[in-house]
Order: sequence, then structure tokens, then C-alpha cells
Amino acid sequence: MNEVVQFLQSNPVQYLATVGRDGKAKCRPFMFCFEKEGKLWFCTNNQKDVYLDIQENPEIEVSVSSVDYAWIRLNGTVVFENNKDVKVACMENPIVKGQYQTADNPIFEVFYLDHAKAVIADFSGNPPKSYTLY
Repeated sequence: MNEVVQFLQSNPVQYLATVGRDGKAKCRPFMFCFEKEGKLWFCTNNQKDVYLDIQENPEIEVSVSSVDYAWIRLNGTVVFENNKDVKVACMENPIVKGQYQTADNPIFEVFYLDHAKAVIADFSGNPPKSYTLY
């Protein structure tokens, strides 16, 4: 888990892929918030298409590459949870705070990945590292 969290934190703008409500692939920039109690947390706005897409199909994948040509692919099932502690902790990120102002903002949603799996790979020729993060 630590290597996955460190990779996401070191590469702060990831790309989150969903199946859109039109049945087509959608990919957009996203930010990992943090790990808490073994869960990888993210946040979004419940007025955005990404929220509506995830409501219809909660299976997502997140990917990002590093400057040294390593990459991660992280997938799982999104679980939205009205977790006040997580929302408050998200407000420590100035970007999140700037968008939502308070943890009580009714459009502010947090979610974690259930049954998450990650693969970290690079062009070294070494085998990829796989992680199961339940």
C-alpha cells in the first residue's frame, strides 16, 4: 500500500477513466486525496458528469506516469461515503478548499476504491509490481 500511496502523492495529477453514460470511455484529470484506514480516498463534485457516470457504473481506473517513465494503473469499485472526517481532511488541500470552501458543501463528495488493485511498472524490463488493496 505504501508504494501505491507514495506513487500517487509524487504524481499529483492522475487521470481517472470511467465508462460514460453514453457507453463511451471518458478520461479526465483527477487528484488523489490520501489513504486513511487502508482506503484510497478521492473527491469530486456531485454536479459533474464524472459523478453521474460513476453512479451508473462505479468501476473506474486511475493512471499516471512519473517523470522517470514509471506508471501506475489503479482500478476498483467506487464507494461514495458521507464521511465527515475525510471531508474535513480533504479541506487541507488548498485546491479542494478553493473549490468547495467547507466540508459541509452539499456538492462536495468523497469516495474510496473498494477491491482496489494496482500495478506499478516501468521500461526497465523488470516485472511489474502488483498490489491488492482491499
